[in-house]
Amino acid sequence: MKLDHMVVLVRSLETSLPWYAALLDLIGFTKTRDHVWTSDDGLSIDLKQAKASTSDYERYAPGLNHLGFTAPDMAALDAVRDGMAAAGFEVPEKQEFEGETATFFRDPEGMRVEVTVYN
Repeated sequence: MKLDHMVVLVRSLETSLPWYAALLDLIGFTKTRDHVWTSDDGLSIDLKQAKASTSDYERYAPGLNHLGFTAPDMAALDAVRDGMAAAGFEVPEKQEFEGETATFFRDPEGMRVEVTVYN
């Protein structure tokens, strides 16, 4: 079986949709309907409005910790970083780990979205 879709609940669709639209377009997803982007291999990411009474994202709280995407090479990672900067979003420094280089973007809710090149 393969992963079919992920639903990400956000505090504000108005704030989060532009951020996710920029990032998901840059990493190869296509908007297929309102609030839904799908990759070439059929994985869909659906953004939905969270209930007002829930707490904000916390790194070690239960729930989704982060989304991780693999870039094919450093040029692809740099293109995502450049595209997010051009769209007016904060771009953190690259982090080097043994055998990989990653950027951990933070969405408007604070959730991390990782784009990594495995060396």
